[in-house]
Amino acid sequence: MGTEDLSKLKIDKSLKTGLPLWRKRLKYIVAVCSIIVITGILYSMGILTPAVSVEVVSVSQIYPSQTFTLLNASGYVVAQRKAAVASKITGRLDSLLVSEGSRVKKGQIIARLENEDAVAAREQAKAHLNTAHANLEQTRAEHKEATLAFERNKRLIVNGSISHVEYDNSEIRLNRAKASIDSAEAAIKASAAALKAASVNEEYALIKAPFDAVVLTKNADIGDIVTPLGAAANAKAAVVTIADMSSLEVEADVSESNLSLIQLHQPCLIQLDALPESRFNGIVKTIVPTADRTKASIMVKVGFADKDARILPEMSAKVAFLSRPVKQEEMKSRTALTRSALVSRHGKNVAFVVAGDKAVETAVQIGEEFGNMIEILSGLKAGDTVVVKPLDTLKTGSKIKIAEK
Repeated sequence: MGTEDLSKLKIDKSLKTGLPLWRKRLKYIVAVCSIIVITGILYSMGILTPAVSVEVVSVSQIYPSQTFTLLNASGYVVAQRKAAVASKITGRLDSLLVSEGSRVKKGQIIARLENEDAVAAREQAKAHLNTAHANLEQTRAEHKEATLAFERNKRLIVNGSISHVEYDNSEIRLNRAKASIDSAEAAIKASAAALKAASVNEEYALIKAPFDAVVLTKNADIGDIVTPLGAAANAKAAVVTIADMSSLEVEADVSESNLSLIQLHQPCLIQLDALPESRFNGIVKTIVPTADRTKASIMVKVGFADKDARILPEMSAKVAFLSRPVKQEEMKSRTALTRSALVSRHGKNVAFVVAGDKAVETAVQIGEEFGNMIEILSGLKAGDTVVVKPLDTLKTGSKIKIAEK
């Protein structure tokens, strides 16, 4: 094969090849349509939609009484009848019959002091009293004998059988016997008084409860020296501290400027920090007629309408002063949301729950209204974050951002 034949086999690059024009246009059309479709999908998914700035609120647990509460105040549970039980005499604690939490009745023996000396003094006084009674009997016998002798001499002096001296001596003896009786009777009274004093001193060694109460603290142990003043080194003034649990009241400080909202016998609702899930009915018992100038407040004492063994002295408390008494059904907490966070869609009440950076439309069932709050029966739970503004432009899946307050 010659050179000319080989040259014929080469491709002439000057000749251009390509797709038909319609195919090129179709390729561009498909690409543009794909972009439009993808953009539409992303837009419908909210990816390309700018985030809406929203204000949010939380679903909370409320009590209906909050809607007719005039004032809130804080304070502490205090026993209005409380005592540090001590002895009237100084002695060593021999026995302690109670402990913290023990319930005692009025007159019940709480503790005993060593009282051997008091017992000995009482026995001595008792013996003196017995001696005085014996002396009285002897004196009465002597008086009887002197009376008989005097009456006999009185008859004999008439006929001159005895001398006037003998008669006078018998009269003096009778008068002396009468005086001895008076002295013996006075000695009995003195001995009885001494016995009573000795018995009282013996009783002082028995430390008793002054009223029905519960023992709060134990301040002394067996072997400690107990003295009324507690002035001696290592001596204890009180053995136990007790409180009458039926006298528990909340002492709350109310600002002077709010005193006009408080009145005697006003209904209250008490919440204890130690029992956050419970509410207790109360009533204003006392408005202390003096102000605390350092706090510009007045002390108000609120009593518990019902007693509860869980309530203890010195517990911190919050008091809501109400405009009316609480009904029984209002004592239970409710799940509630501000009314402005709900909107009507397709005949249903819905809320937009915040889920990440999206708003999710959620149907809810509502109940009673409490002021600007409304009860949520289903659909939401306490703690859920819900969009409150704006609502008209939102739909489920809308991209949102929470506005800074």
